[in-house]
Amino acid sequence: MAVKIRLQRHGKKNFAFFHIVVADSRSPRDGRYIEEIGSYNPNTNPATIALNFERALAWIKVGAEPTLTARRILSYEGVLLRHHLDGGVAKGALTQEVADKKWNDWKAGRDAKVEAKKTGLKNAAIEARKAAKAEETKVNEARAEALAKKAAELAAAEAAAKAAAEAPAEEAAPAEETPAEA
Repeated sequence: MAVKIRLQRHGKKNFAFFHIVVADSRSPRDGRYIEEIGSYNPNTNPATIALNFERALAWIKVGAEPTLTARRILSYEGVLLRHHLDGGVAKGALTQEVADKKWNDWKAGRDAKVEAKKTGLKNAAIEARKAAKAEETKVNEARAEALAKKAAELAAAEAAAKAAAEAPAEEAAPAEETPAEA
């Protein structure tokens, strides 16, 4: 029986998440499986991976073959590196202490990269909010300036209209008298 480590699709249309399962290669994609060893959600940034590391490593050691995407996930989580290091210990090329040190160094580096990405995304979001607020402030100031200018023009127009309304009334009275004199 050929055993594969693969993804089983769940979720709704255009918003899928996956279970990482160990299944017979002949079973359907979303069908029967032997064991579920984790989940993968590509909808978050960075993608969320919950993996039972020990069970994944055990299945790799007994010969389960991961699909391409599952291999990338297992590599990202370090299962394949741990398997490689354990093989070196079994052959006598490494001691267990050296293998553990290499594993811990790799794990610390990967965790630092993930945290750097998370903080970078958080900082980028904060900067985007600051830029949007600055742009909004600039637009609001321009609108306030335009409203003040319009109010000043309106006040000037009202004053001119009031002055024009008063001036013709004064001129109209003498004009009526002049035709009477003639």
